[in-house]
Amino acid sequence: MTSALVNLPVQKNALDKDWWRGAVIYQIYPRSYQDSNGDGIGDLAGIVQRLPYIATLGVDAIWISPFFTSPMKDFGYDVSNYCDVDPMFGSLSDFDKLIETAHALGIRILIDLVLSHTSDAHPWFVESRASKTNPKSDWYVWSDPKPDGTPPNNWLSIFGGSAWQWDTRREQYYLHNFLTSQPDLNFHCPAVQDALLEVANFWLERGVDGFRLDTINFYTHDKELRNNPALPKERRNADTAPAVNPYNHQEHIYSKNRPENLDFLRKLRAVMEPYGAAAVGEVGDAQRGLEIMGEYTAGDDLMQMCYAFEFLSPEQPTPARIAEVMARVDEVAADGWACWAFSNHDVVRHTTRWHLSDEAQRMFTTLIMCLRGSVCIYQGEELGLPEGEVAFEDLQDPYGIEFWPEFKGRDGCRTPMVWQNDNANGGFSAGKPWLPVSAAHLGRSVAVAEEDPTAIIHHYRRAIALRHAHGALTKGGHSPLKSVGNVVYFTRQADDDELLCVFNVGDTPAVVDVPEGNWTPIAADLGGAQDVTDGQVSLAPWQVCIATRNA
Repeated sequence: MTSALVNLPVQKNALDKDWWRGAVIYQIYPRSYQDSNGDGIGDLAGIVQRLPYIATLGVDAIWISPFFTSPMKDFGYDVSNYCDVDPMFGSLSDFDKLIETAHALGIRILIDLVLSHTSDAHPWFVESRASKTNPKSDWYVWSDPKPDGTPPNNWLSIFGGSAWQWDTRREQYYLHNFLTSQPDLNFHCPAVQDALLEVANFWLERGVDGFRLDTINFYTHDKELRNNPALPKERRNADTAPAVNPYNHQEHIYSKNRPENLDFLRKLRAVMEPYGAAAVGEVGDAQRGLEIMGEYTAGDDLMQMCYAFEFLSPEQPTPARIAEVMARVDEVAADGWACWAFSNHDVVRHTTRWHLSDEAQRMFTTLIMCLRGSVCIYQGEELGLPEGEVAFEDLQDPYGIEFWPEFKGRDGCRTPMVWQNDNANGGFSAGKPWLPVSAAHLGRSVAVAEEDPTAIIHHYRRAIALRHAHGALTKGGHSPLKSVGNVVYFTRQADDDELLCVFNVGDTPAVVDVPEGNWTPIAADLGGAQDVTDGQVSLAPWQVCIATRNA
């Protein structure tokens, strides 16, 4: 099956600098997408093999999680060479083939840049830790201990414990917001910023269309190394770190979220601008995520998009919560642009996280395609995959190993993509996969879904096509969202295109009054209600109504 909307090939000499606004981005976790050589690990050649499938979804771009040279302590988010491909994923020539093939299919490529930290095996860190006087001695965040030998302040790591690690070579502590093997770069050093801007330029010259920026709000730390204040218990939540992690006990105003970060983001935007490239930043903050998103995407000299964690939360968003989040975005990011996601490589898949029925999955899919902003969907989401079951002895994720069993880590959302159901590995690999293929996934493989007209993959294609068919949904504004009981509704507008969008976020029927107007229901192929009578819409459980306003 092909999408109702056919993408045009990317024209590199005719830059559409606004292509990202309202785009649908498909996230690929390369270790788990397609293995081309039988070693059990997905690779770039495997992605190339599956690009025609991705094109049928109708997405605008792909975001590929890190494939750079790495010791893989955090599966590529610990980079030891920013400008090469780790051999397990292939080579630079494989990447060039990926770019060429994707662009021929009309798909843009975003790569995941991890700029806040490197691996401790990176040559920069190896040199930095060698002495206090070498040319890169200040490229990382080093500090003397307190007089009693303890760390310089109270900052905590997302992976648990202190964010400071003692180094015997320099007899100093270095900062690591994540694993001890992921030392933080010192953005107060101009040479560090210059080196990272050169990395961005390297990949732009190679043809990428932009970046996903990992932990964008972690780049700069407080130069005075002041202690973070305690966070009152009533303000804590587990959106950024699991509830069992003491990281949630602090308000991280000094270890991240620093205002100096904006200066670097402006420099990065200046490097990207001549290429028509775009970036989406990951804002990891449980208290100020939307506010930071607004700061980082304001105007035309910072990042184009950012996403916070509101819809990656453990609890299913209610109509009131959806309206609250979008109202807050209008308040703090009116001049910015959000990028929404329900699932990614760091959280339990939303089908499991929110205990969704098939009908509820379809409703949420249509909802995200109607929200103002851009959209990320995560590989396998289009198949309705639940969280994969991974036994403790099969765990790979250091996060899960550390906090098991209260928090099982991220392996369950990273299990291999399932392409067919006639072998134990789901068509992912001829060898033993790095993570086991979930048996529950085989019946939802691509091959099975393509032959089943009721499979959710077809709903994803139709919802994406609806978004592309209406400028109101891609680039338009919206009215304030209203919630009434189980229903949330709003209108989207762009020029002469105005749509009414009504969603029953519940398992009981609902009737709701809607804005006055002569509305004609559309989206019957999405299961949308086809009757707007006397200013009211009647909805079955988990049903939607999308309607156009007649002149």
